[in-house]
Amino acid sequence: MLRHVTALGGVALDGLRGVGEVAILFFQCLAWLARGLPYKREVVEQFYFIGVQSLPVILTTGAFTGAVLAYTSYNQFVALGVESWTGAIVAKAQVWQLGPVLVGLMLAGRVGCSITAEIGTMNVTEQIDALSTMGTDPVRYLVLPRVIASFFMTPVLTIFAMMIGIIAGLGMTVFVLGAEWHFQWVEISEWMVSYDYVQGLSKSLVFGVTISLICCRNGLKTTGGAEGVGKATTTANVASCIAILILNLVMSIFLFYAQPLWDRVADIIAYAVSEAMSVLIGWWNLAA
Repeated sequence: MLRHVTALGGVALDGLRGVGEVAILFFQCLAWLARGLPYKREVVEQFYFIGVQSLPVILTTGAFTGAVLAYTSYNQFVALGVESWTGAIVAKAQVWQLGPVLVGLMLAGRVGCSITAEIGTMNVTEQIDALSTMGTDPVRYLVLPRVIASFFMTPVLTIFAMMIGIIAGLGMTVFVLGAEWHFQWVEISEWMVSYDYVQGLSKSLVFGVTISLICCRNGLKTTGGAEGVGKATTTANVASCIAILILNLVMSIFLFYAQPLWDRVADIIAYAVSEAMSVLIGWWNLAA
């Protein structure tokens, strides 16, 4: 019994140590970023690798997820007589949860494993030591470009996943199941609000940075040759997926209670813009 408790405590301590190391890596990236954008070529390459090359798998995932959700939901809603809700349910689910979470999980598998394997291989072959010897900081050269690219490209990929998921869901509902297009679109327009997109995109920002930091950290900590690279890659993938699921729950709760504040801020901004436009129109009329 004591052995199992000790093992569980060791796992917990390893997890807390990993969280601390990821946090330190994040602040190191912020410190380097404050000095200016480094190695622009590496940043552009990571934009292409994380964003453009991930697009096919993201579109495929989003399309089939939206279509399956629409097919399942429609058959249930028909029994209740509210089949016009199908499009709205698919849109809400894609924007709130499925879009950012599935994009995060796909990137953890495709991009995260590649990042860990690449940096881990450089570490076990002493290429990172060579960078340090030449005066190049590994965090600035290897980690920061990947974090920047993940920060910007994950929301873009999430937008594509949301759009293709909603379109696929509507296509399944209208062209396959025979629902009326007009009522589906009306319900989507009434149910969706701006804060829905704020929730989904804010999650994607956090997921993207988390994936890149965890995978870079595991790559920098890799030891043990080829076998160590394989273990580090597997660990990074599992840790990234678990982190995404935990962060999704925490952010969902936080963003739910933050909605009234967002509504208040949005009303203030809308009022300020309206007043500014009124003043500008008045000046224009006076000048004319």
